[in-house]
Amino acid sequence: MSVHFEERSGVVPCPTSWGSWYQTMEEVFIEVNVPQGTSGKEVKCTLGSRQVELNVKGKEIFKGRLYDSTVSDESTWTLEDKVLIRIVLMKTNRAAGNCWPSLLEGEYCADAWVQDQMQRKLTLERFHRENPGFDFSGAEISGNFAGGGPDFSSLQK
Repeated sequence: MSVHFEERSGVVPCPTSWGSWYQTMEEVFIEVNVPQGTSGKEVKCTLGSRQVELNVKGKEIFKGRLYDSTVSDESTWTLEDKVLIRIVLMKTNRAAGNCWPSLLEGEYCADAWVQDQMQRKLTLERFHRENPGFDFSGAEISGNFAGGGPDFSSLQK
């Protein structure tokens, strides 16, 4: 469901020197620009539940402890058109309030505006899941969206 929501509403990327990363409630996506013609044999990617390391043509792109835990055996990487590496990490905590402020602990941090936009997007994704008959893909949100937005679970239907 998150892929459908993201396709319709777009993503909020956090730019980096090597590409960008973005997130949904369930996943973290890392997109790394690599030299034209890069082959899969030239890529070494190690994905653990709290660690990630990427080397391309013997050069370290990034290495470190992830901001939060992931399901390592559900994480993947692909090389697309020999110019882009896409890494998909499955979050362990899939709540809307689990908005990563950085990819790695203390590195590749989202600035305040990007962090705000990411949290808004995750809150709208949560609303979309809770209300499948409504389309929140073009919605704007204001007010209390930090931590996943307001909790309406105690309201009677």
